[in-house]
Amino acid sequence: MMKTKFIWPVRVYYEDTDAGGVVFYANYLKFFERARTEMLRAAGFEQDELIANEGVIFVVRAVQVDYLSPARFNEQINVSAEVVLAKKASLTFEQSITRGDDLLCKSIIRIACLDAVTMRPKVIPENLLELLKNEH
Repeated sequence: MMKTKFIWPVRVYYEDTDAGGVVFYANYLKFFERARTEMLRAAGFEQDELIANEGVIFVVRAVQVDYLSPARFNEQINVSAEVVLAKKASLTFEQSITRGDDLLCKSIIRIACLDAVTMRPKVIPENLLELLKNEH
């Protein structure tokens, strides 16, 4: 939905890699999570403030990941986050990790908005939802 992809640069640290010196597969999910958080922060929304002020949290509902090529220790990579569908209580992101022009990993991640207390689905705050829809 957003006109441009949010790009977050990441340096691969030793702690991100496995015994073979490549990024451990689960750490790609951490990179994706951080890029989504930084995208919200860049738009003026802090997740702790959304919990405190709006009573909402965002949780991963579903993940589809394609691992295409490994990232390695000390490489500079870019992690993208792009909202492709915004519904009343969920967001769908397309995300990718690249090294230069090389696509390393891509994903589709569905995020649900929940009430922070009851953990039941809750409508995304209108100001955030409008921002995401108006960027399209």
